[in-house]
Amino acid sequence: MSIWALISVAFALAMDAFAVALAVGARLEKLSYRPVFRLSFHFGLFQFLMPIIGWLVGRQVERYVLSVDHWIALALLALIGGKMIWESFQHDGTESALADPTRKWSLIGLSIATSIDALAVGLSLALLDVQIVGASIVIGIVAAGMTLIGMRFGRALGERFGQRMELIGGLVLVAIGVRIVLQHTGVIS
Repeated sequence: MSIWALISVAFALAMDAFAVALAVGARLEKLSYRPVFRLSFHFGLFQFLMPIIGWLVGRQVERYVLSVDHWIALALLALIGGKMIWESFQHDGTESALADPTRKWSLIGLSIATSIDALAVGLSLALLDVQIVGASIVIGIVAAGMTLIGMRFGRALGERFGQRMELIGGLVLVAIGVRIVLQHTGVIS
């Protein structure tokens, strides 16, 4: 996987974190250093850890799926991307019920929810024989940075724009899955 493909995956995965950060930034009464740090740190940490966990699982099943790995990667990325696209059109209003989502169980729940897609991406990266530590560091740093940016611009951009970013992230993941299949089948180099 090229560095540009990895960076694209990292940004696509960070779109969930960015969308949530926009909503949180728009909703918090006071946007100080502490909630920005808490959310950025936790989102980055979880985005770093989840691909490693997925990669470890993927390494265990590698010998069984080596001949179809590119199709599995496409299926996983299309599933994740499709989920993100579908969720970009959903709005259930539960976010406004949280007093400060950068604390306690709300923070942990949001961290898991925004990084669960990275678990499946880690499985895909194992099938593609990607060095996971470096990839996870890139994914975690991008997620932390996008969270910080999302919170800072949250008030100005609003929740509506956050849903569009999730849509864009889903489309990017699907496109990367298609590109992987095209590369593995020799259609493109």
